[in-house]
Amino acid sequence: MKENSEKFIVKFRGTRGSYPSPKINFLEFGGNTACVEVNCGNQLVILDGGTGIIDVGLDVIKNKIIQNEKTPHQATILLSHIHQDHIQGLQFYKPLFEPMSTINLFGLSTNDEDLKETLRTVLFDKVFPLGIDEIRSNFTVKNLNENNVIIISQNGTTKVYDVLDYKNLKLNSDDIVITAYKTQAHPKNGCLCIKIKYKSKTLIYATDKESYIGADKKFIQFAYGADCMIHDAQYTYQDYINPIQPKQGFGHSTFEMAIENYKLAKAKKLFFFHYDPEYDDKKLSILEKEFANSEENIYFAKENYEIEL
Repeated sequence: MKENSEKFIVKFRGTRGSYPSPKINFLEFGGNTACVEVNCGNQLVILDGGTGIIDVGLDVIKNKIIQNEKTPHQATILLSHIHQDHIQGLQFYKPLFEPMSTINLFGLSTNDEDLKETLRTVLFDKVFPLGIDEIRSNFTVKNLNENNVIIISQNGTTKVYDVLDYKNLKLNSDDIVITAYKTQAHPKNGCLCIKIKYKSKTLIYATDKESYIGADKKFIQFAYGADCMIHDAQYTYQDYINPIQPKQGFGHSTFEMAIENYKLAKAKKLFFFHYDPEYDDKKLSILEKEFANSEENIYFAKENYEIEL
């Protein structure tokens, strides 16, 4: 991104759910697990740390070398939850190990556990050559819940407020405002849907979200009027109700569920996301013909596809 850019740009880096699919017949829609790169002006926000985050880091390093950029890297990473497909690329995000980098990570903590201690156990000290305290960057890990509001200024200052205190704040016109809604319909500890507001535009990131009969009214309120909604669509309806291996209760939506939430929330644009790792390009292309509708602004997320809000 150019210095002092005011653009709100969303780039899909990993569109797959459950586990990576690094196969030749998965290249069109992508085989990397969940990660969306969001650039709000000069600030980088990364939604989830699946294997898609690896290329975000590689591009950061490459661009700094090409542009001979001396300024330290700064990023905010938001984890919707800590299932493997949303964190498995985090250890390989190269700027994490650059001493001059500042990386603020926020995510859902469960059962009163501290997120940093959870990541220490599942990602670093016991399963990786480096412990979490050996990371060389200025790396902070903080718990995030529905009562928090994150404010990121264009100079990189990041502050967390209680939602009640936020109502009395005077914001700058180019501040980034991040809030979350916790859906319980994802085993076993729920998942955060995330809202990013910047320059009068709003992005909703709703991965790993299973809907209810009649839709999720609280989510509809949270997402109402969004300029862009990225919504879980892991299963076809046929797979969801399969009598032999039903997927109900797994915490994921069908394409129909995503469309229902999108329309009820009166969002302006919908991208399906978090595809089943067994759905290859051929199957997703068939589904794209069935469900994508440019007149209704309904699209399929594809790896490395970029949009501007």
